[in-house]
Amino acid sequence: MALAKKDHALYLLVRNTEKGEQLKQRLAAETGNQHIFIVQCDLADMKSVRAAADELKAKLFSINALINNAGGIFSERKVTTDGFEMTFAVNHLGHFLLTASLMPLLEKGHARIINLSSDAHKAGKPTFDDLQAEKSYSPIKAYAMVKLFNIYFTKSLAERYADKGITAYVLHPGIVNTNFAAGTAGFLKFLFWLMRPFMITTEKGAETPVFLATAPKLDKYSGQYFVKKKVAKPAPSADDATARDRLWAISEELVKPF
Repeated sequence: MALAKKDHALYLLVRNTEKGEQLKQRLAAETGNQHIFIVQCDLADMKSVRAAADELKAKLFSINALINNAGGIFSERKVTTDGFEMTFAVNHLGHFLLTASLMPLLEKGHARIINLSSDAHKAGKPTFDDLQAEKSYSPIKAYAMVKLFNIYFTKSLAERYADKGITAYVLHPGIVNTNFAAGTAGFLKFLFWLMRPFMITTEKGAETPVFLATAPKLDKYSGQYFVKKKVAKPAPSADDATARDRLWAISEELVKPF
C-alpha cells in the first residue's frame, strides 16, 4: 500500500492469484495506481520460482527494487516437493533462486535488493551438516538459522555485485501482527498468541522496507542491517565470512537443477 501510494509500478509475487487479484483491485481503488501486476510464485516450489522469474524477464527491461519479504515458521518438519525442508526453502532458498534468476534485470536497474530478516537471527547457528533438519528439527532453531542466512545472503550480494551498481540491505521489521504464524500449532501457536498484544501494525512493519526501497543516498550502507530505518548491529555470528561463502556455494549447488 505504501509503495502503491508513491505511484511505483509493482509486481506482486503471490501463491494465490485469486487473493492477489483482490489485493490488486483494492490497491488500485485506494491509491489510483493502475500499475500493479500479479505474478504467481510459490517460494517453496523452485520450478514456480523459476517460472515467475521467466515471466518477469519476458515483461520487463529492468527492476529497480526487489523486496524479498516472504517468511514462515512451521511447528513440524515439512518437506517441499523438491525435497527441501520448508523453513529453509521458503525463507532462504526460494529467495536465493529468485534473486539469481532476476539478476540480469536487477543489474540493468542498478537495483536495491532488500531482504527481511529478524532479530531472531541472534539465536541462529549455521548447521551446515544438517541444513534439511533430518537429524533433528526445532521450529525456533530452524527459523533462527534461516534469519541468520538472510544476513549472510545480503552481505554476499553487497560484496559480489557492488561493481554492477547493485546494493543490498537486510532488516528486522519488528514483531508484526500478520498471519505469519498460521503454520504453527501447540506451544508455538500459544506463544504467538501471548505476543499478539505487543505486536506492531503492518503499516509500522512496512516502514523500514519501504524506506530502504525509496530513500535517496543509501549506497554507502549496502550490506548493513537495519532496524526502525536505522543501521543496527547484528549478532557477531552475522560477520562470519567463511560461513557466508559456504552458504552461497551450497545454495548455488542446490538450485542448479532449476
